Amino acid sequence: MSLFTELKRRNVIRVGIAYAVVAWVIAQVAEFAFENFGAPDWVLKSVVVMLLLGLPLALFFAWAFELTPDGIKREREVDRSQSIVAQTGRKLDRAIIVVLVVALGWFAWDKFFVAGSPGTESQIAADLASTEQATKPPELPFEKSVAVLPFVAMSRGPDDEYFADGLTEEILNSLAQLPELLVTARTSAFSFKGQEVPIQEIAAALGVRHVVEGSVRRSGERLRVTAQLIRADDGFHLWSENYDSSSTDAIAVQENIAEKIAAALDVVLDEKKRDAMKLAGLRDVEAFTLYQKGTEIFEQAHGDIEMIDGLRRANVYFDQVIERVPGFAQVYMDRADLFVHMLNDDATGVYQAGQDAENLAQAYPQLIANYEAAGRANLSPDMRPAMDLDLAFLSGNWRGLGGRIERAVNAPGCYESSWIQVIADVFGYSNEFLERSYRILACDPRRSLSWFNTSRSALRSGDKVEALRVAREGNQVAPGGWLNIALVRALVANGQHEEARSWIDSQVQDPEIASVLIALSTAHEGDSSRFDTLFQTFQAENVSGRFWTGIVAAWGGKRDVANDAAAQVDSHPWGSVVLAQMTQWCACGAPWDLEATPHFAAKLEESGLNWPPPPVMEFPLKGW
Repeated sequence: MSLFTELKRRNVIRVGIAYAVVAWVIAQVAEFAFENFGAPDWVLKSVVVMLLLGLPLALFFAWAFELTPDGIKREREVDRSQSIVAQTGRKLDRAIIVVLVVALGWFAWDKFFVAGSPGTESQIAADLASTEQATKPPELPFEKSVAVLPFVAMSRGPDDEYFADGLTEEILNSLAQLPELLVTARTSAFSFKGQEVPIQEIAAALGVRHVVEGSVRRSGERLRVTAQLIRADDGFHLWSENYDSSSTDAIAVQENIAEKIAAALDVVLDEKKRDAMKLAGLRDVEAFTLYQKGTEIFEQAHGDIEMIDGLRRANVYFDQVIERVPGFAQVYMDRADLFVHMLNDDATGVYQAGQDAENLAQAYPQLIANYEAAGRANLSPDMRPAMDLDLAFLSGNWRGLGGRIERAVNAPGCYESSWIQVIADVFGYSNEFLERSYRILACDPRRSLSWFNTSRSALRSGDKVEALRVAREGNQVAPGGWLNIALVRALVANGQHEEARSWIDSQVQDPEIASVLIALSTAHEGDSSRFDTLFQTFQAENVSGRFWTGIVAAWGGKRDVANDAAAQVDSHPWGSVVLAQMTQWCACGAPWDLEATPHFAAKLEESGLNWPPPPVMEFPLKGW
């Protein structure tokens, strides 16, 4: 008798098949249970090892022993005429079939029901029906999409929260380098910091299918990090791990977490992708703590505190970051923002305390030096075109600007530079930028500025209904001062002046901006006598210098005033940049006669770009 025949007779092959199927089911159930209970990774690995070690034992048992009516006996002690191996074999066949059915059912449930297709046709129809008023309905979440929530600082050291935020941002930045993933931007992910909100609600608000959460505890140099990747629709833990190390190993921990998350989301990592992930962040524990401190003040300077003073204080931290990590691009652009505001104020005739001739003389060289340093850093594919565009625009190198605009608006990813929308809107690329703004909004849906920019782009592209829809929805999702302006402008563009004025009265807190928006509505209606009264008051109370004076004058047809304001701005070395901003905000075509601004006209001729831009809104009082 051959060995194979004897293996079949003793049911060794059947036992091997049955064992393999049962072991697979046990491993799947164990993975589900342990990940939901937050068990360490080694527990599941131990179960798998024990199951593998059990296979040769099961095969040996099937070969050496036989099940008889009198119990288990050694095979050689059983009279073959009395053997019941055939009946046992049939029972094993039935058991294998049953377990296979269970295994296939589990596989189908896990892969097709839980991991989920976008939904049935009826579900998709229901989703679309709920947004039928939208010109551009939101898409279903991208399958490989993830939000990294701020890790919770479990210890209470003076810098522990900054450290936890910095570690979170490093993980987020690493994952954002993978083109297969849609990664929620920092502003939106951090909007849930300190809030007890269910994972499913967070994922729905951010438009993602997966969420990363974790905690950080520091005690001296000891560091404990816990991280887990959760599938949002059912709360299933796709991956979790605890790290016990020292603070000096935080970068290695961050890298490992990012790579494990990518692997759990079925992203294949090659050396090029790993290198991009490693180059994305600061990779310095002290530096990312300092950067978080500077970013906190930087954000306050754009909302809650005096801007110039706040930006100066933020730059103290940014300078320390640059000293430690001179190749981190974003810190240079953040640092440059101070000089942008100093130059804007000086060009438009606005006085700021603490600004003297020496500081102003250094502002432009400092601005360009920071952008050049950012350009020398390791930039991702979506950052490089935007950085080249910004530097060319700000430095006055406008030759070939059209090609740079096209490359920047069509670049992959979700990066949005400070100047790309101004340039795109003014020089005829609003439609192209609108598509990019939707992509940025998907990456950063809880940032008020994302909604503001998308609404403004829609208006610039000629879709005033969509501009109003986006502004209304944005004010529900991520309300902010800029969005109030976008909503009023969209209401005025759609002729809804009564609601616009009501919104100004109840929501716009800045008195000067409120007077600008009332002038906008009045000029759009064509009420000449009322506008004249408003404009006299505006000129008497205006503290924003030539910027709003030139824009409001253009709305009301005050040609000489608009030309005079533009001419004064044009005489400043920074004038062409400010005039582009005034053109974008006016949305009225050419806010002045080009002859009044010879320096700006020379830049336009050098660039070969179209002028004037088409008017976005109708202003009956403006006759040019």
